[in-house]
Amino acid sequence: MEESNFKIKFFGSKLVENKIISKINLIKHQINQYKFFLIIAGTNTSQVEGISSAGIDSESRKITPLADAEFLIYGPTKNHKYSLPSLKAGVTPALISNVCAALLKTKFDIVPLGVYYKPYFKYLSIDNYLIKPANCLSSGNAMQKKRVKNLFEKGFEIAKNLDRPIFISESVPGGTTTAQAIMEAFGLNVSDLVGSSLLKPPRKLKKEIISKGILNSNLKKNFNSIDVIAALGDPFQAFSMGLLIGARKKNKTVILAGGSQMITVLLLALEYLDFKDKQNFVDQIFIITTSWLVRDNALNQLLDLVSKRHKVNLYGFASCLNFNSSKLKELKDYEIGYVKEGVGAGALSLLAYLKGFKYEEIVSKCEHSLLRMRKFGQISKYDEKND
Repeated sequence: MEESNFKIKFFGSKLVENKIISKINLIKHQINQYKFFLIIAGTNTSQVEGISSAGIDSESRKITPLADAEFLIYGPTKNHKYSLPSLKAGVTPALISNVCAALLKTKFDIVPLGVYYKPYFKYLSIDNYLIKPANCLSSGNAMQKKRVKNLFEKGFEIAKNLDRPIFISESVPGGTTTAQAIMEAFGLNVSDLVGSSLLKPPRKLKKEIISKGILNSNLKKNFNSIDVIAALGDPFQAFSMGLLIGARKKNKTVILAGGSQMITVLLLALEYLDFKDKQNFVDQIFIITTSWLVRDNALNQLLDLVSKRHKVNLYGFASCLNFNSSKLKELKDYEIGYVKEGVGAGALSLLAYLKGFKYEEIVSKCEHSLLRMRKFGQISKYDEKND
């Protein structure tokens, strides 16, 4: 992990300085062109006790994606419909995303896929099973293959017809577990590398669920990406793989805003493609995340595994946004590790920085927004003496 003169961290394979600078400049010059997607999805994997901290209990985790999307769109508001999940510490990264989206003056297309409840806000209608989440991956039968193919094809067509670079972000409770299952199904040894929304990843629990899922899936030797998503994945993965491949067919840049879940989407796309020149395919695909997610080398190692498997050079970037200067407990909790990424927070803060906004300004606006959240009852109140 290195830091450039741009105050951006970078990781990946064959990191040559002039190439890194050219990639950053490419991202910077296209900021006003991106089509922004937030994909909110549901998997009953999130309902397993202890698997995710994206909500303090299983019921709150059903609401989390909807609440994240609502907050991204409207920010702090007294008239919110969805309660942000009660967390043991920290606050949703949608806070950062909302602040940075406002600075960038950008709007998101919200794509709900199996989200338990129908949203009241405007969204792209993609999935015939709008409120039907994927089954728990332990079943080995997460979704019908027909549904997976449909989501993939719709994503592909949307991106292919856009003729614009795209930005893909997500809110999927349980998503790091389905991501790990996909990577392990393809034979990658990632059990100690994939992170979690929890401060201490529940590695034993994840191993048990994933082992059971792979056993129950009865995947044949020649399975493809559609097969493995149907067996172990979630709706976000199917649709995002379609978006990614569709955009690259038009030679458009793609920002995958997140960590292991986005690396999994990239892996699925590379496994799906049957042509030889995969380097050309990945040259304008960028994993962009937060500084909190790259404190150790795990994400870099994940990217490296995919890079070596498909013999391509891959690039990852991380925003240098941090809350070390903040006195607000919920923001300081990021520095402890209670919250790391989500809702495209890392990539949006990096784009805002490249647009000319200082990280200090982003922190100040996050603090202001957080205080308004407290005022409107959108977050648990903390004792000011502890701030």
